[in-house]
Amino acid sequence: MNGKTAMLPGTFDPPTNGHINIIERSASLYDKVYIVVADNIYKKCLFSVEERVSMLESLLSQYKNITVASYQGLVVEFAKKNGIDVIIRGVRALADFSYEFELAMTNKQLYPEIETLFIPTDPNYFILRSSAIKELALYKADISKMVPPAVAALLEEKYSKLS
Repeated sequence: MNGKTAMLPGTFDPPTNGHINIIERSASLYDKVYIVVADNIYKKCLFSVEERVSMLESLLSQYKNITVASYQGLVVEFAKKNGIDVIIRGVRALADFSYEFELAMTNKQLYPEIETLFIPTDPNYFILRSSAIKELALYKADISKMVPPAVAALLEEKYSKLS
């Protein structure tokens, strides 16, 4: 570990096994990692920001170097306020990388001290997208290999209330 502080921002609606894998790998690289749950009023989420923070806190409670927070605003502003050196982004495919690269360049212009680290998705989680998982859960498909058991239960509960 190099003493630097990193952040992994995202919507996490819901957290997937792919998210958890990237978070765990990040926690092994940095002394402190912030998981920053986006509180974006322009995105329609199934789970509230409080529910997403709570899920992540529960799933990551064994990691003493991880802090889960929510933020409404630009992630570079959160980084500045919290002394964060690195933004970590998981990438699945070339389309992800293209979008994330442009975002990294914008963030670098806004906050020249920030670096972005791209971590490729573990092949086991290559096809996991939160939006697809929510749709599968809506139709009661087996998502047990895609999300942690607690998240699967919360998805089932959420959709049972909507029907």
